[in-house]
Amino acid sequence: MSGATTALAGRTALVTGASRGIGRAVALALAGAGARVAIHGRSSAGAAGTVALLPDAAAHAGTFLADLATADGAVRLVADVSTRLPDVDLLVAVAGADVLTGAAAAWSFERKLHALLAVDVTATVTLARGLGAWMRARRGGAIITIGWDQAETGMEGDSGELFALSKGAVMAFTRSLARSLAPQVRVNCVAPGWIRTAWGEGASDAWQRRAVRESMLGRWGTPDDIAAAVTWLASPDAGFVTGQVLPVNGGFRRA
Repeated sequence: MSGATTALAGRTALVTGASRGIGRAVALALAGAGARVAIHGRSSAGAAGTVALLPDAAAHAGTFLADLATADGAVRLVADVSTRLPDVDLLVAVAGADVLTGAAAAWSFERKLHALLAVDVTATVTLARGLGAWMRARRGGAIITIGWDQAETGMEGDSGELFALSKGAVMAFTRSLARSLAPQVRVNCVAPGWIRTAWGEGASDAWQRRAVRESMLGRWGTPDDIAAAVTWLASPDAGFVTGQVLPVNGGFRRA
């Protein structure tokens, strides 16, 4: 991440899935740009780990715990944030189901699909619609979702089908929500390419080579690369940008 700025001074952000990986990097980047950041996670320990990395106590706008895989998790989170954090004007919906590492890697296609639809799609839609309506009725704001660069081009295999379906839905929803909430609230999506998160750290040599080969810049992306793009989209510098999907992938190429 770059040095601290004041581009987001006076703004209050909620980052979902901020306990690790991309979500944590986004939370720290927004705080580094001057925003007060509310941390969402499923566990208090994970959220506390991110809070401990914030630049100072003033950067912490609160911690919100919710399991977005449950039927009412996102609904409860919207209500909680609206009550406890009435000045929220930025939402970055990073939270997603991890179906690639741990025990979930062995789940059936159908079980993985159910998890991705619940967290990546339904929870994102509920949060963005709920908090977006709240922002529009108050002082405006910005919403940023997370898609996937290959959702529009396609990738072979179970994982390609799963993420094309779930992240493609998020990307299409983002474009439509931008129309619904304009002009008060800007809505955009960042579509990461090969980003070295927990799965990338342990991926096979074949996947390591593929990730590098399919980037025109010849390297894996990092969570900080995504965080930088999110911070720009949240800032006044992107004040004339809405309804867009921004690929952050080092220049994807089908090698």
